[in-house]
Amino acid sequence: MLRIDLISGVPALLKSPLEQSIIGRAREKKLVEIHIHDLRDYSADRHRKIDDYPYGGGAGMVLSPQPIFDCIEKLAGERHYDEIIFTSPDGRLFEQKHANELSIKKNLIFLCGHYKGVDQRVRDELITLEFSIGDVVLSGGELPALMMADAIIRLLPGVIGDAESALTDSFQNDLLEGPVYTRPSNFRGLKVPDVLLSGDHKKIEEWRSEAAKERTKQKRPDLFKHFKNKN
Repeated sequence: MLRIDLISGVPALLKSPLEQSIIGRAREKKLVEIHIHDLRDYSADRHRKIDDYPYGGGAGMVLSPQPIFDCIEKLAGERHYDEIIFTSPDGRLFEQKHANELSIKKNLIFLCGHYKGVDQRVRDELITLEFSIGDVVLSGGELPALMMADAIIRLLPGVIGDAESALTDSFQNDLLEGPVYTRPSNFRGLKVPDVLLSGDHKKIEEWRSEAAKERTKQKRPDLFKHFKNKN
């Protein structure tokens, strides 16, 4: 079973999303184990302070190394962690392939950044992977950590009722997922493509494959180029 530990100075941001929907049900079924750690619980400061001003001046506050080192060292002393992940705007872009790779690990830590950033010594000495969710700056790393955790957990065996659903998601084959339809077959004169109603599974798969390629070509030409180069 995969275990995920999330470390945050604002743990309340993490709690509710991890109790709902697919992730919540996965936890209830004991398919994943998730623990949230309040960084302030590890602060040596009597006021539970976890940040300080940056050396050299400048705006903003920086997460201090002491509570982070103490928290991670405590966790690492109890079990081996495959990866210790930091969410940062300057990390590598998180993609589906990374979710696939991390879904087969046993123990993961996510350190959520906040304020101006985290003391560089934390990144140099503790972090094994750094990920970004795109060229945008957020108030903290909690939302990116939740996004990545969700992408990983939904791939675990038994989490999604239809295992094939996860395997046909966008980006799994360097393609976007094609258009999908449901009942009714005729809604306000807008009809579902006839091939989807034909019952011919071979033709349906061929149509879906071509539709996925066409959608990717139109909406993400960069991704389509990568797909073409691989094939």
